[in-house]
Amino acid sequence: MSQSPTILIMAGKRDGKLDPLAARAGVSHKCRVPICGKPLLQWTLEAAGPAFPDAQILISIHDPDVIADLPAVEELTAAGRLKMCEAQAGIVESVEHAVSEAGDAAFPLLITTADSVLAEPGFLRNVHAAAMANDSEALIVLAQREAIEAAHPEGQKKFYQFSDIAISNCNAFWLRDRNALKAAEAFRQGGQFAKQKGRIAKAFGYWNLIRFRMGWFTLEGAFAAISRRFGVRVTPWLEKDGAFAVDVDNERTYDVSEALLKKRKLAA
Repeated sequence: MSQSPTILIMAGKRDGKLDPLAARAGVSHKCRVPICGKPLLQWTLEAAGPAFPDAQILISIHDPDVIADLPAVEELTAAGRLKMCEAQAGIVESVEHAVSEAGDAAFPLLITTADSVLAEPGFLRNVHAAAMANDSEALIVLAQREAIEAAHPEGQKKFYQFSDIAISNCNAFWLRDRNALKAAEAFRQGGQFAKQKGRIAKAFGYWNLIRFRMGWFTLEGAFAAISRRFGVRVTPWLEKDGAFAVDVDNERTYDVSEALLKKRKLAA
């Protein structure tokens, strides 16, 4: 494979607020919430670290001291592969700050989240290989509803319905170069479009929202419209294993992730 990507793991507090799962667990950051005996971030780093043994890993977090004692953090720090980046007010601002900290070596950039505990090294390698093999500047990893439900019937409750497919995202995003950062503007208001539909209009425009609501868009057509809006070629990549679309977002997905971790990683 060609050059390894830099891996950015988003581990900050959304909107600077204490997450309900963190509050329940008595920790200050959700990435420290324990699941199957390990903090969420530990599971994610155990996938990211060996995925590309020579890759730099960036962690965007409000307080680096909170995770300094995690075994994976200690190991990657000792190897000179890990850099902490201070999380900013929003997602896009945090990505921009991390990129500024890493400089030109930041690209290509593979972004995921600390609560993606089901991620595996092979999954991350496949995303990077698929992105490098096509001419996209930005790639968003998605999974079809049928694949997610096959992994676990409670894996997701809300889907983006297009005229040809229903999908959910896998919390994995790939950017080829600095110009591709323009595609991140869609998340300037915080993302979570399935939960807060008004953000679709702000991110993608009212006409595109109307076409989406009316079911006029195919998945390919939607991404063509997104590419035109931001001036960046953004492409979807459909992951066959729907489990990678499950992250630890609330109590339901915590339970689903716990069950899948026991089945997939602890049983291995």
